[in-house]
Amino acid sequence: MSTLGTTTGSDSATLDDGKRADLSGPGIGTYDEVAAVLPTDYRPRLGLRETQEEIFAVKRLIEDRLCAELGLTMVQVPLIVASDTGVNDMLDRDGSRTPICFHISNDRDLHPIEAEVVQAATKWKRLALTQFGMAPGEGLCTDMRAVRKDYFLDHDHSAYVDQWDWELAIRPEERNLDFLKDVVRRIWRVLKLAEAEAHRRHPELAGEYPDLPDEVTFLHAEEVLERYPNLPRKQRETRILQEIPAVFIIGIGWTLADGFPHELRAADYDDWSSPVAGPGGRLTHGLNGDLLVWNPVTRRRHELSSMGIRVDAAALRRQLELTGQTEWLSLPYHRAILEDRVPLSIGGGIGQSRTQMLLLRKAHLGEVSVSVWPRILTELCREKGIPVLE
Repeated sequence: MSTLGTTTGSDSATLDDGKRADLSGPGIGTYDEVAAVLPTDYRPRLGLRETQEEIFAVKRLIEDRLCAELGLTMVQVPLIVASDTGVNDMLDRDGSRTPICFHISNDRDLHPIEAEVVQAATKWKRLALTQFGMAPGEGLCTDMRAVRKDYFLDHDHSAYVDQWDWELAIRPEERNLDFLKDVVRRIWRVLKLAEAEAHRRHPELAGEYPDLPDEVTFLHAEEVLERYPNLPRKQRETRILQEIPAVFIIGIGWTLADGFPHELRAADYDDWSSPVAGPGGRLTHGLNGDLLVWNPVTRRRHELSSMGIRVDAAALRRQLELTGQTEWLSLPYHRAILEDRVPLSIGGGIGQSRTQMLLLRKAHLGEVSVSVWPRILTELCREKGIPVLE
C-alpha cells in the first residue's frame, strides 16, 4: 500500500499520533477507560434465555422489513474469498486493519488457493448484484459474518462481526444526497418498528430509557466540526448525540476544513469525493455517511450503520489517485467498475449485535453475541453485573 499523500481529499501522512488514533481507532484504548465507561448501576432487563429468543425475533423482523422497504432479496454470502480478487473489504485506507490470510493446499499444492476471511462483504455484494441479475430498484441482503482481528475489544467492538450487509442497484440519476437520505429514512423506519415490537413483547424494555426519536437528523461532517472545532472526532460525535440522539453524518472520508477527514474510509467502495451541495448551498464532498445514536444504557455514542452510494468509474479512479493506490486498478473487482460491468449501487452494513444491544438495553456486545474476549474485560463485566456469553 502506498503512503497516503497530503493532497486535498486524502489523509495527511504527517498526522500527529493523537489525531491518527482518533481517526483509526474505536475511541477507547485501555481497559482503565473501558472500566470507566461500563455502567455501575446495570441491571439486565431480560434473562439469558429471554434475550436469545428476542434476538431471533428482532432478527427475523428486521430482515423481512428491510427487504420490503428497499426491494431486497436475502442471499448467501461468503465467509472466505480468494486474496487475488481484490474483493475483501480493507475497512479503511491506512493499512492498519488487515484480513486473516491462510493457504488452502488443495491437491497437495498442485492447485492451491490463497484465501482471506472477509472483514465485510462490501465489495462482494456489488459483484453479486450482477451474479443474481439485479436491475435498478432491486437488491440483496445478507446475513454476513466476518472476523476483524485488529480492533481493540471493548464494550461494543468485537473480533467477531455480524451485519445485515445489503446492496441496491440504482440509476445514474439516483447518485445524489436526496436519494441517500431517503434510503436512510427507510432503514430508520425498520429500526423504529423493531423497537416497538420488542417493547410490545417485553414492556420491561420500555419506560426507564427514552425510545429512539421518530426522525434522524442529517448533518455533514463539516457542520459537526464547525460546532465543536476543538474536539477530536469521537468526542464531536458524543457531544452532538447528547443534543440530537440520532444523526446521520454525511461525508466520511474527505478532508475537512481542519485538514483531516472525519474518519478514514477505503477508496474503492463508498463515494466520499464527489462534490455535493452542503449546508447553505456551499460545496462539500461525499455521498456516504454513518448512522449514530445515543445509547442511554452505556451513555455513549453508538454506531449502527455505515453506508453510501458506491463509486462509479470516475470516483474510483479519483479516490485511488488521491490515496496513492492506483495499482489496485488492475484487480478484477476494480476492472469491473471501470468497464461498467457491475451496476451503480448504494449499500451498507447494519450491525446486528449492535442493533440488538441497543434495542434490548444491553451494556455489552457480549450479552447478545458469542465471541472471544480478553480475561481482563470479562472480569470487568462480571464485577459490574454484566453477563457476557461464553
